[in-house]
Amino acid sequence: MQTEQRLVRLTRVTRDARVARATWLTRAARMTRATCVTGLACLTGLAIGAVATTATMTGRTSVTPRAAAASVTSATSPVAVRAAASVKAASGAGPPGTPTPAPVPALARNWPVGARPHIARPWVPPASPYAPGHRGIDLTAPSGAPVRSVAAGRVTFAGRVAGRGVITVELHASGSPPLRTTYEPVQATVHTGDHVTAAQIIGHLEGTGSHCAATPCLHWGLLRGDTYLNPLSLLPPALLWRGPSRLLPVAGVREEVREARGSEG
Repeated sequence: MQTEQRLVRLTRVTRDARVARATWLTRAARMTRATCVTGLACLTGLAIGAVATTATMTGRTSVTPRAAAASVTSATSPVAVRAAASVKAASGAGPPGTPTPAPVPALARNWPVGARPHIARPWVPPASPYAPGHRGIDLTAPSGAPVRSVAAGRVTFAGRVAGRGVITVELHASGSPPLRTTYEPVQATVHTGDHVTAAQIIGHLEGTGSHCAATPCLHWGLLRGDTYLNPLSLLPPALLWRGPSRLLPVAGVREEVREARGSEG
């Protein structure tokens, strides 16, 4: 009899401990979900919450550290992190309380280099302000190629940063806070405070210091406040998708000219 009572008490204690553990994990996940913005900590909390919630709903109140660790590993894998970053970038959502950046008007009147340069590396938005990514695009061009402002604005910086020439142009009529375009590595021919027009040459591409190892390239960036944006959004469709000009045949022109000359004679 005493043995049975001990077993009953032990079973109750074990069950209460398991329920308490599941409850604690669920609360921790809720707190993480409410306060996290993005990154591994957020994914970790959500993963633990998923394990605890699933266990509670299925009656399996025992949430082992091994199960939680397996879920965390899955949630923080490179694939999951990239997927979370893609969703955040596509939605345009920022941290709680951060206003969504204003739409980017298609102010550009030209590419910064060439007529339709090759994009060596596209824009890859970071998942958070300090996360890895590519905050701009790289455009291949020969060393010494002229670099032009894509729209009218004012030069707010023209100098060297970490050994590279950098130019920043604040664009006119681009909203609040105003849009800023950056160009590097560039040997500047303008100075801070200068007003520039669209297609005006602001410098020449330097042969060293670019993001491309094999060939010179221009790194073109776009910001509104502290938020990095896709520079291609500045380009109107006609510039973004325009191909080389072609002469199209005009059928029947010679015959019409001959008939007109014959009627005159």
